[in-house]
Amino acid sequence: MSRRATLPGAEELFRSTHAPTPTVSPVRELGSEATSGEAGEETRSKGGSVRATARRRLSSASRGPSGRELHEEKITVYVSPDELFDLEQARLSLRGEHGLAVDRGRIVREALAVIVADLEAKGESSILVRRLRGR
Repeated sequence: MSRRATLPGAEELFRSTHAPTPTVSPVRELGSEATSGEAGEETRSKGGSVRATARRRLSSASRGPSGRELHEEKITVYVSPDELFDLEQARLSLRGEHGLAVDRGRIVREALAVIVADLEAKGESSILVRRLRGR
């Protein structure tokens, strides 16, 4: 008998944990115009096939943070230890003083929604533009 452990294959380790994304056929050509305000975005999946993902653009009045739902998109943001400490302090403050049990991702999504709405509403005089310009 072999002393080697039997391990699962790559397909099982990296299988999708949610329902598969339906593919759109036929795929739109790059540069084709989208209808009803949707922009087509084409990406290559791990299998090499091309799928078209519709992006919806909402007005600033109807847009808000996504809240508690399955998020399929991910970004990595590097923060300093002080920024991470501040984020964790905000999380604990929301929980202890305001009774809101939220995670750090939810706080970041809320902050993103607020700052984008401010940018769309105020443009050049928004707090984001002023801070990035150092004013």
